[in-house]
Amino acid sequence: MTIPTDPSYGYTEMDSEDARAASRHYWDNEAPAYYAEHGEFLGDVDFCWCPEGLRESDVRLLGDVSGRVVLEIGCGGAQCARWLATQGATVIATDLSAGQLAQARRLNEDTGVPVPLVQADAITLPVRSESIDIACSAFGAVPFVADSLALMREAARVLRPGGRWIFSTTHPFVWCLPDAPDANGLVVFHSYFDRRAYTEHSAAGEPLYIEAHRTMGDRIREIVAAGLVLVDVIEPEWPEGHDQVWGQWGPLRGQFVPSTSIFVTAKPH
Repeated sequence: MTIPTDPSYGYTEMDSEDARAASRHYWDNEAPAYYAEHGEFLGDVDFCWCPEGLRESDVRLLGDVSGRVVLEIGCGGAQCARWLATQGATVIATDLSAGQLAQARRLNEDTGVPVPLVQADAITLPVRSESIDIACSAFGAVPFVADSLALMREAARVLRPGGRWIFSTTHPFVWCLPDAPDANGLVVFHSYFDRRAYTEHSAAGEPLYIEAHRTMGDRIREIVAAGLVLVDVIEPEWPEGHDQVWGQWGPLRGQFVPSTSIFVTAKPH
């Protein structure tokens, strides 16, 4: 069994300011390497929800986006936003990281499918209230904010009545398992109920990367507290023939446990 023991890894209480600083630092530095590793799988003009390869072109969780105003929160390289633009949507793509947005600008130029890019914190979006038809995030901001209830409320604020907020994030059960896609990742070693953030620290103790944890119940309560209605929860199964390993995601562990959860919510009329 592989269990993280390096003192630079751990679980700590994390406030919004520290989480914001750590995420900005990490993604500003890692954006090019992340794209080099995962860009081909994601596609430059495609909407991939998760490492299982679930694509919006197949599942249509957002519905018909033609003529709709769509906000992507935590857009990274803005691959999803570009795909949405090709489907007739008016798109705004936001991200906290200048490094990710620099990558997105390069892809705008390379693909010839430019989308507007805005640097913004997901919990304080520079977007007018009730101006968005659909908000979405594919492993964007949600796993990395300390106050995910604030993010749910911010998504609800910008949505028009009847609008949808749909996001994918790490499945809560994965919190219990080592970060390994093989048999080592099938042993429970950490409490599902430990809400402290997973953190990576410098030698001086400065947080360099954080990933926040919420249980399934926490997620649902936050959605409801934000005034949204939970429409569906998708736990993608690992597809047959898909053998690409992505961090802790892989075909062996994927046969037994879900690693992704996708929450479909709506703002009441």
